Amino acid sequence: MQALLRVAGQPLGVLGRARGVLLGRARGFLQDWRSSIYSKPPKSKIGPGQSFFIMSVFAVAMLAPAGWIMHHIPEYRKRPRSPPS
Repeated sequence: MQALLRVAGQPLGVLGRARGVLLGRARGFLQDWRSSIYSKPPKSKIGPGQSFFIMSVFAVAMLAPAGWIMHHIPEYRKRPRSPPS
């Protein structure tokens, strides 16, 4: 019966307390995280012009670095490879 009450050489009481502490911390974190989520409609509406501007800025921020790299691929291929050190 003693073997059944032990998991990985530790009594279940110690594991149970550690589990309770960890779950308590996780529960507190989730409650703090949920308190910053709102389920109500926004207080001020965003117009189509603002939406278009923000989406455009986001698209440029995502695509500009990739475009730069793709544009300069021929130059990168012409560079001599440095010898391994």
